[in-house]
Amino acid sequence: MKAVLEQLQLQLLGLGDLHGFLELGGPVLVLVLGAGLLLWFLVFEHLLYLAFGQKHGLRQIERQWRARVEHHSWHARRVRQGLISALRQHAWRHFHLIKTLIALAPLLGLLGTVTGMLEVFDVLALTGAANPRALAAGISRATIPTMAGMVMALSGLYAAALLESWIKRRLRRIDNQLALTDNPNATP
Repeated sequence: MKAVLEQLQLQLLGLGDLHGFLELGGPVLVLVLGAGLLLWFLVFEHLLYLAFGQKHGLRQIERQWRARVEHHSWHARRVRQGLISALRQHAWRHFHLIKTLIALAPLLGLLGTVTGMLEVFDVLALTGAANPRALAAGISRATIPTMAGMVMALSGLYAAALLESWIKRRLRRIDNQLALTDNPNATP
């Protein structure tokens, strides 16, 4: 009775399908999905920072820049460069990790292929071709992680390209907003 209730609860929550999918894909699929979750968490963290957090930082450095009396000396230019550099560092933070996860996804999928094929060869060595169900389980463990890794890499590539162009455009705009004029309150 308890097992039936747990099964019903999993089906109602929609977790039964996910649980079955993870069983079909094997342990490597869990690694692929974990890397995918981390990748999309970092992408959304970047999007939230660019949408809300960077504006706050930009207002702060604009206030600091406008509070300066002169804007043309070597020292003033270094201060400006330092202010922009702080925003630049924060905008590119963890971006290398996003690119690494994108490159890692197909490799994890390939690991799933190798481990799944090893299962298939084990079944063939032990039972021959007499157990097609066991062969099918090994084949699904070989193909599902590969598919999941490819999907993760392709979607991540698209998201990373969009993020990169958005970050570069924002940094160019910030560079233009801190103008090197005599009147810091003038619009560039």
